[in-house]
Amino acid sequence: MQEDAKNSPQEEPNPQASACGLPSNADIGTTGKIQKSDEEWRQSLSPEQYRVLRKQGTEPPFRNEYWDWKDKGTYQCAGCGETLFSSNTKFDSGTGWPSFFKPADPQIVGETIDVSHGMTRTEVHCNNCSGHLGHVFPDGPKPSGLRYCINSASLVFKPE
Repeated sequence: MQEDAKNSPQEEPNPQASACGLPSNADIGTTGKIQKSDEEWRQSLSPEQYRVLRKQGTEPPFRNEYWDWKDKGTYQCAGCGETLFSSNTKFDSGTGWPSFFKPADPQIVGETIDVSHGMTRTEVHCNNCSGHLGHVFPDGPKPSGLRYCINSASLVFKPE
C-alpha cells in the first residue's frame, strides 16, 4: 500500500509530504491513562483505526475521510474520545492528510522522536490512550509554523 500512496499522481512532490506518508516506528509506549489489552483495542476499534492507532500505520493521501473536511467542530481521538484538534486550526496543506497548526490542548498531544525510514521526524500521539496520530513538521502556517499531519483513522469528528 505504501507504494500506491507514494506513486499517487495527486500527492505533492514535497519531501515533507512524503515523510508524512510513512508509518512510524517510534516507541510511544503505553503510558496513557487508558490501558487496554491488545484484544480489547481490536474489539473497540475498526481494523483501520487499530492499524493506525495501535500499530502506527498511515493511510494513503487524498483517500481518507477528513483530508478535505470543511465542517466546523472538533476532532477527537478515535481511541478514547479526547479532544485533539479544532476545525479552527485546520488548513489545506496540499498533502492529502488532515493538517492542523496546533492541538486543542498541547498536554494531550504528545511527541516522540521517530528515526525510522532513514530520517528524523516527530511522531505525535494521544497522551490519554497512547494512540498514534501522525507526525508534526516545522513547515506550517503562522502563528505556530507547525503542520500536524494527522491520520483520519485516528480521529472522530464532532460537529459544533
